[in-house]
Amino acid sequence: AAKYTAPEGQPSPIAVACYGDGAANQGQIWEAANMSKLWDLPMVFVTENNHYGMGTSTNRHSCNDHYYTMGGRSIPGIRINGMNVLAVKQGFAMVREHCSSGQGPFFVEFDTYRYHGHSMSDPGTTYRTREEVGGVRTARDPIEYVKKLLIDLGMSSAEELKAEEKSIRAEVQESLAAAKAGKPLPDEALTLEVYADSNHQDEPQKFIRMPDYTRSIRN
Repeated sequence: AAKYTAPEGQPSPIAVACYGDGAANQGQIWEAANMSKLWDLPMVFVTENNHYGMGTSTNRHSCNDHYYTMGGRSIPGIRINGMNVLAVKQGFAMVREHCSSGQGPFFVEFDTYRYHGHSMSDPGTTYRTREEVGGVRTARDPIEYVKKLLIDLGMSSAEELKAEEKSIRAEVQESLAAAKAGKPLPDEALTLEVYADSNHQDEPQKFIRMPDYTRSIRN
């Protein structure tokens, strides 16, 4: 739909699909990519490559772990350092310009990493070493990179950043306490924050179908 919402000759909105390296080889992704290229849709396929599909490394679960090349000769791709916010901003600006100008879809691979396990039941240390995790945290941590950049450029001091971190941690704890003390929302809340109108205001939905149709919500 994004392809047809912009006036003729104007940049169109784009759609972005994000998935991990573990899902990158699933058939529905290529099916969607194939159709998006046939119709030159403004679609971005983003692989968040943290190098482990759950507990399996990419070189064991993928014959091609250069995910940005998965469009072959038809769909261009780019690999971006997902641990560098400036690289992400600049790289994705180029991708958006390509897609919104009617040139069709794009594959993006974010080279990133996760420090913790895939789930609560995954300690994250059975398939990789603590030294590996610590090495990435030391060399490529995205927050530490931005902190150093701000200090080196004279845009902030170490003391100011520490104060900001303290404030953020306090806000998180307050939000956590409020969430734990809260009550489940009424079913009618499912009709909110689904779509927005042309003025970016919430547009409550008149109908939300539930798994049990008889319990569907009508607003």
